[in-house]
Parts: sequence; C-alpha cells; structure tokens
Amino acid sequence: MASQQFKQISVLTASTAAFTLCFAVWVMFSIIGIPIRTELGLSQTQFGLLTATPVLTGSLVRLPLGMLTDRFGGRIVLVVLLLSTVIPIWLISVATQYWQFLVLGLFVGAAGGAFSVGIAYTARWFPKERQGLAMGIFGAGNGGAALTKFIAPSLLVAYGWQVVPQVYAVAMLAMAILFWLFTYTDRSHLVSTNVTVREQLTVLKDPRVWRYCQYYSIVFGGYVGLSLWITQYYISEYGFGIQTAALIATIFVLPSGVIRALGGWLSDRYGAHSVTWWVMWVSWICLFILSYPQSEFTVQTANGGTISFALGLNTWVFTALLFVVGIAWGFGKASVFKYIANEFPANIGVVSGIVGLVGGLGGFLLPIMFGALVDFSGINSSIFMLLYGVTTVSLVWMYFTEVRRADVLQPEHEK
Repeated sequence: MASQQFKQISVLTASTAAFTLCFAVWVMFSIIGIPIRTELGLSQTQFGLLTATPVLTGSLVRLPLGMLTDRFGGRIVLVVLLLSTVIPIWLISVATQYWQFLVLGLFVGAAGGAFSVGIAYTARWFPKERQGLAMGIFGAGNGGAALTKFIAPSLLVAYGWQVVPQVYAVAMLAMAILFWLFTYTDRSHLVSTNVTVREQLTVLKDPRVWRYCQYYSIVFGGYVGLSLWITQYYISEYGFGIQTAALIATIFVLPSGVIRALGGWLSDRYGAHSVTWWVMWVSWICLFILSYPQSEFTVQTANGGTISFALGLNTWVFTALLFVVGIAWGFGKASVFKYIANEFPANIGVVSGIVGLVGGLGGFLLPIMFGALVDFSGINSSIFMLLYGVTTVSLVWMYFTEVRRADVLQPEHEK
C-alpha cells in the first residue's frame, strides 16, 4: 500500500500535469485564432471574442466543479472533465465557419474548470503549513499557456492550424487515463453528504470572498487576457511574424505560470497579505509605463525651426516590463489562494470555485474589451490602460479593507 507521502507527490504531479494540458487547450485560440482570423476576415473585436469564448465556459463551470469536488472528490471529477473535452477539441479541426468555432470553443472551454477541481483536490492532501507551496506548484500549470505558444506555432507552420486541435485531443485522452492510474481518493477529504448546496453557497455572503475575487480578476484574469492577446500585440505593434511573436510572448507567459510555486512558498513564509500588497504596487507602476502609446511630437524652437521627438517603448524595454508584470502576477495568483486556504479551510472547493470563476470571467471579458478599445481608439497600448485601471481598484480596495484597518486595530503602544 502506498505511503501518504508517495500519494501526496503522485497526486500533486498528476494534477499539475493535467492542469498544464488543460490550460494549453484553454488558450489554444490565441495561436490558431490568428490564421482563422485571416481566413474569415475577422475584426479585432471578433478575434477577441473568438479567443475569449473558451474562457467564458471555463470560468462559469468553476463554481459547480468546485462544489462537486468537495462532494465527490477531485479524482473522478477531473477524469470526467478531461474526457468530456476530447471530441469538441477534435471537431475544431473540421470547423469552417465563425459560429462553429464559437460553439466548439464553449465546449472546449470546460477544460479551464480543471483549476477549481485540482486546487481543492491537491490542497487537501497537504498540511496547512505546506498548502501554499503545494497550491503554488499546482498553479504553475498556468505555464500551459507557454506550452501552446511553443508547440502550436511550429505545428501550424509545418502542417496547418488544423493539426493543433487534433494533437491536443489525443493528448487529452491520454492524460485522462494517466490521471486515473496515478491518483487516489481519500474519503476523509469529502464534505458531509448532509451539507446542502444552499449551505455550501453561504460563503457568498462573506465580503472577503468578493475582495479576493477582485484581486484574482487582475492577477489571473489579466494573465489570461494578456496570454490570449499578447502574440497578436507583438504582430500588430512591432511587426513580428507569428512564430517570433509567440516565442517572445513566452517571456511573459512562462515565468508568470511557473513562478507561482515560489509565490506559494513566499505566502507560506511572509503571509498572503504582504505578498499581494507588493504584487499590486509593482503591477500598478509597470502597467502605468506600459500604457504610454508610441508618440511623436514637434516643438517650435526660438529660431523659428522645429524639433521632433519620438517617445515609446522599444521591443526589449516593453518585454522587460511585461516580464516583471508576469512575475508579480505569478506571485499574486498564489497569494490569493493562500488567503482562501487560511480563511476557508472547510469550503476551499466552493470558495476557490467562486474566486476562480470571477478571475476567469476577467480573462473572458478582457480580450473582448481589448479588441473593442483597439478598434475604437486605434491605440494598441490602450489595453494596458484598462489593466492599470483594474489594478488601481484592487489597490484602493486593499488599502481600505486591509492596510488601513490593520493600522486602526493595532494597539497604540505598538504604533
């Protein structure tokens, strides 16, 4: 019989691998959507909707999947979820019309719900003092977005975009089998069958849940939104080809995914609040700079002549700032769920489902809003102006509910 430690490692490894693949599938349209956009003659807004459609379903199913995980266990729920996406993924390769891609995207998007299943399933196998690290390692499966940016462009150029969903469908079937073989069920992790759905959802009345939703809407929703859009951004703003643009985009996507494990460790050591507070400030500063558009202006000189200046971020400065934002968001994704593990240990599946749902909805809405902003203004960097505004809301909310409140409650002799 396998030891407890072996089961912990096996569950964590299998869950992380499954989530990585699910995330790669979830953002598949960020790459294959580019040639589809050309074939169908889509606008920026239509492209944004195409890339975001899977994110909508993946967000909406997170809450019910989290509740099912609490009730039946993550092993069976995740296997059924993986199997349910195989056929829709394959059918994308034979779709020819815009509405067909949107409908199939809704079904494929269910893969994004793997997060709320895996995070609750994994966390319960570890003691409280190690949950932050365990959830951070699992959450590093966000790096699946980078997997798509590495693999999909090469397959697309060599064999056509239709091969990408075919490869992912086969991989999803294989992952379902492997996950079942290398994971376990512990019935002590399940909530009592006497607990009703209404009782599970009472946490919706807790204002802390909605605060964490706001934080997650930027650190995760912003990450998903940019992961879907950033390849297109590099093509439009800097004139790169799709392979080069996707490769450079991984400088943001990959570190932000895998650094989540370190963010979990830091949250265990220094607390969720401290990590999240610094995440918001770093994001706020970098997004402010990234918001500045490519500009030219002319100054009238004293001798009647003119001097022209060009201001803007070159590729490398832009990418460096984006890298910093990605690292910050990677830490933030882990620290938000450390809050949840600390404050809602008995309802982690439900609360993670709620927070994951709202964060995922951010990832759905942002690409559509990105496309609408670019279509309306013609300014590519307007997408960062939007992200800057969302981050500002999070900072203000955090200050008044955590920072200022903690200072008010602190005894006078400790100030």
